Amino acid sequence: MKIIITEKIADESVEFLRGRGFTVDEKLGFSQSEIEDMMGPYDAIIVRSVTKVNEELIAKAPNLKVVGRAGNGIDNIDVKACTQKGIIAVNTPEANIMAAGELAVGLAFAAFRNIPEADRRSRVDDFRKGSMIGNEREGKVAGIIGLGRIGSIVARTLAGIGMEVVAYDPYITEEKFTKLGVRKCEKLDDLLSVSDLISFHTPKNKETYNMVDAHGLAKCKKGVRIVNAARGGLVNEQALYDALVSGHVAAAGIDVFDKEPGYDKKPGEQNYQHPLLSLPNCVITPHLGASTHEANENVGTAVTELVARALEGELVAAINMPSVSGRLSEMAPYIELADKLGSIYYQAEKARVNKIELIFRGDLASSDTGLITLAALKGFLSPISQERISYVNVMQNVRDMGIEVIESRSSHLEKYTNLITIRFHSDDKALSVSGTVFAKDMIRLVDFFGYHMDFEPAPNVIAMQNVDVPGIIGKVGTVLGSRDINITAMNWSSKKEKQKAVSFVSVEKDVEQETIDALLAVDGVLRVSVLHF
Repeated sequence: MKIIITEKIADESVEFLRGRGFTVDEKLGFSQSEIEDMMGPYDAIIVRSVTKVNEELIAKAPNLKVVGRAGNGIDNIDVKACTQKGIIAVNTPEANIMAAGELAVGLAFAAFRNIPEADRRSRVDDFRKGSMIGNEREGKVAGIIGLGRIGSIVARTLAGIGMEVVAYDPYITEEKFTKLGVRKCEKLDDLLSVSDLISFHTPKNKETYNMVDAHGLAKCKKGVRIVNAARGGLVNEQALYDALVSGHVAAAGIDVFDKEPGYDKKPGEQNYQHPLLSLPNCVITPHLGASTHEANENVGTAVTELVARALEGELVAAINMPSVSGRLSEMAPYIELADKLGSIYYQAEKARVNKIELIFRGDLASSDTGLITLAALKGFLSPISQERISYVNVMQNVRDMGIEVIESRSSHLEKYTNLITIRFHSDDKALSVSGTVFAKDMIRLVDFFGYHMDFEPAPNVIAMQNVDVPGIIGKVGTVLGSRDINITAMNWSSKKEKQKAVSFVSVEKDVEQETIDALLAVDGVLRVSVLHF
């Protein structure tokens, strides 16, 4: 498989991918349109903050299966477009948070003490201290907009140097504010009016774009400092320029722009202009939030491992999949079980399904079951769909088919500690399958269309329904033996009231249609299906 990397990550991370057998091409310094034209043969793309994985790029990437964002933000990834195409999108939200938080604090220090301007003047023989007087931070109020992982780092650091910290974040619990020792502002305006320093730490979306404009800046204290090391466009840049010129905003530290320059272009090749670049009281850095040796190593290692595992078919935590409380590895057996249970229906039945009911009992009743549900639906579609079906687009595919999906749960369970039941509803009947996990990772099918059993799913299984009379087992064994098909496991279950039985027979190799016809010719055999798990 082929992977394209369009922005710099650690060399060791690139070699890791090559060591896993992938063909890796580093295409650094190319324009967006040039990258889009290259995408045809690639199965995965790894980006940082500049390359946009949008509808246009995705349309030119027919083989694309995985998008890896080396870093925290995802505003340059069209997650919806990825999901619609079944493309897994992963990022590394923890790998560079310290680097980003430290840069925001550094920009705040520089803005309060005029450090870059003092350095520039000193290098041109201007050592007049009186024109470079700054302000101390101790005792001042720091306003944090967005109290997530990075915002929390900035809040702790600024509190540690004696600043009073307030924050605005409508999505963070009261407990976290209390734990951090941060005063909560119920409204953004409350933060703007009391802060001596305002630092942005939110994603860029419709809600946050230009969230502080000219009206917002007018509500700030005269002499406020503004820091944006999160995403360009959170503060209106023209309004910020005007406030810096008037002196209402004393200084700013800006690491990101609404429209970014080409960060890989050499001096002289760059054709980028911005009014903020002309102001001595605005400290500018070229999107250095994640640019430390430690962060480069961390994000590179994390994203390449995720991309490799996703390409190899392993289930990974993705941006466009439900979150899982606890470790994904602990849920893996249940996810595998659900996939196998879901795959049974269209391998054994033909009637169109109009509703799928998933019932979680026992320990699973209190767990996050979103991924388990997606696994069941993915298994359900796998025998009949020629489209690329993955965890990220399977729900939309099922809904497009007009199938209703219902989840229910019950903590009461007598025989097992956990049980997954999938009930498939067609126009004239409902059929269900159930399975459980023993001893953490032993998967068992315990109910098949109303027949109780204890069966370990295998790659090749012959499922039969027959009249419940003596001699069937021997006849079936004879048919398979005559065709050199070795039986590795067998499980039988009967319904005395209907005088019928079902059998699951695991065999070493796939079964041809000729063998199926021979089994159907056995007196008493009613139905034969081949199941692949």
